[in-house]
Amino acid sequence: MKIDSATVDKIAELAKLEFDATSKEEIIKDLSRIITFVEKLNELDTENVEPLVYMTDEVNVLREDEVKQDISQKEALLNAPKKDSDYFKAPKVLEK
Repeated sequence: MKIDSATVDKIAELAKLEFDATSKEEIIKDLSRIITFVEKLNELDTENVEPLVYMTDEVNVLREDEVKQDISQKEALLNAPKKDSDYFKAPKVLEK
């Protein structure tokens, strides 16, 4: 695949980017190198290679959830800057 100025202009338009002439030339070179690399990968025989889904075969070790009361509601409200009798008060963040 050949990367030219028109291709870069189309990609820039789709990505909502703007390039000056110097940057455009650098991007043409970079994209050409990327395409060359991908084409080189296409030369590999991947017929009997399974797709990689996960990077490792390790499995997460999860603990069981335990319900416990570490702090009471009253204790939680002790250091609250603004509070009601049972709840934290916070400034309104949504407006109509």
